[in-house]
Amino acid sequence: MTGAERRYFHEQKKKVDPIPEEFASYGEAAEFWDKHDTTHYPGKFRTVKVVSEFRNRHYEIPIDGDVALRLQQRARKAGIPPGRLASELLRKQLRAAG
Repeated sequence: MTGAERRYFHEQKKKVDPIPEEFASYGEAAEFWDKHDTTHYPGKFRTVKVVSEFRNRHYEIPIDGDVALRLQQRARKAGIPPGRLASELLRKQLRAAG
């Protein structure tokens, strides 16, 4: 690292805003982190071990607007989410088709 680079990083280090103790909203946090870089806060973060697993897969398929509207109406009438109704209807059709 050259002397100029060291001076630049030293100056950048001095200008770092403190991380607020708490954010009033997700939007406020997003705005802060849009303007700041976590690498300017060494020692403020720690590595954590995360173990996760997929519970369900979700697929996105295009459907016509009129079909989506009818699906939503039928799902509301049945008291179930539209995705569940779509899965049930597709499953029946696929079983019938062999």
